[in-house]
Amino acid sequence: MDNNEYRLSGQNAEALLAAGAEEVLQCNAGQAFDRLREFHSAAPGWLFGHLAYDLKNETERLRSAHPDHIGFPDLYFFRPRYLLRLQQQELTISGNGLTEKEAHDIFAACLRESVSADTAATWKPFRLQGPVDREYYLHAVKALQEHIRKGDCYEVNFCRERFANAAINDPLLLFRRLNALSPAPFAAFYKTDGKYLACSSPERFLQKQGNQLVSQPIKGTVRRSADPAQDAQLRDTLLQSAKEQSENVMIVDLVRNDLSRTAVQGSVKVDELFGIYAFPQVHHMISTVTATLDERFHFTDAIRYAFPMGSMTGAPKVRVLQLIEQYERSRRGLFSGAIGYITPEGDFDFNVVIRSIQYNAETEHVSFQTGSAITFYSDPEKEWEECLLKAKALEAALGAE
Repeated sequence: MDNNEYRLSGQNAEALLAAGAEEVLQCNAGQAFDRLREFHSAAPGWLFGHLAYDLKNETERLRSAHPDHIGFPDLYFFRPRYLLRLQQQELTISGNGLTEKEAHDIFAACLRESVSADTAATWKPFRLQGPVDREYYLHAVKALQEHIRKGDCYEVNFCRERFANAAINDPLLLFRRLNALSPAPFAAFYKTDGKYLACSSPERFLQKQGNQLVSQPIKGTVRRSADPAQDAQLRDTLLQSAKEQSENVMIVDLVRNDLSRTAVQGSVKVDELFGIYAFPQVHHMISTVTATLDERFHFTDAIRYAFPMGSMTGAPKVRVLQLIEQYERSRRGLFSGAIGYITPEGDFDFNVVIRSIQYNAETEHVSFQTGSAITFYSDPEKEWEECLLKAKALEAALGAE
């Protein structure tokens, strides 16, 4: 593949934009990770795409029986026809056989795109519904706590879906609305075959740079306050919370174990434990785990053995994946999966698909999910309130009644 690059002045930001699919890999759980390895090796270059939650059925002997009204495949990657990289006031445009004039034309077309401050919804208001109401949610949390009491597991990430049959006539506007309400470091707008994802994720699943792996699980959440003094108090309460620390360290241990399966022995480290980071709607407790990838393993092995991410499952992983299937009422699909990119050298960066809205334009089905970590000490009512808190920006972006 020709990879002609042209550097042009841009804004002071960092972003990637991939467009056009010269070649596509699309498959469901079975041999998906092996096929991804072959796809990248056949013509090493940039790949963009996603890993859906149901790849768990490949990494473990599991199944998924709940309905899926969005329909993203379990794995999808494409070789982009055009790639735009904006970093440190410099825009790089590359493409197969791209001429300098074509690069300038693309840049000029980007500048002509109007970015109106008005992000009012252009679709009709609609009402959300879901298979998990408050009564069932509280019942399920208590049932999961009974599993914990019996020793089946010690933490479960339990989620609920909200959905509607509605026509979203401008999915990109939906992303802009969500990004304005809840900007996040791993935000993304993603489209494949009439299926859309508007994502405002604050969480990194896994990154590889050279032989270094980085995972940054989030576990621990508290709301923000407009009053600075109260906001600082809420932040300190989160930092000092024994319950939140316990949840976080359980997942950190799980991530350490996941990374150790492909890491150089003794290289797995916790670089930061219980870091508190502020986002527009919430404060989050985030820890950072690093490791050195053993040269005996391919980069796809590092992803395979860490997926699905511990922050969206719980521990021990296989048992909680079974309990999630038992007690949740919707298929997660791309939610709690990952989207990201792979470089020609085999480096990659993937987010955790949370705080995200999925939309199928063909069926006019829109959906999002929120959840929380259930432990023995969880208060079911407070876990319910956390789900509602995480849903606020998503509901506002949709303009749902």
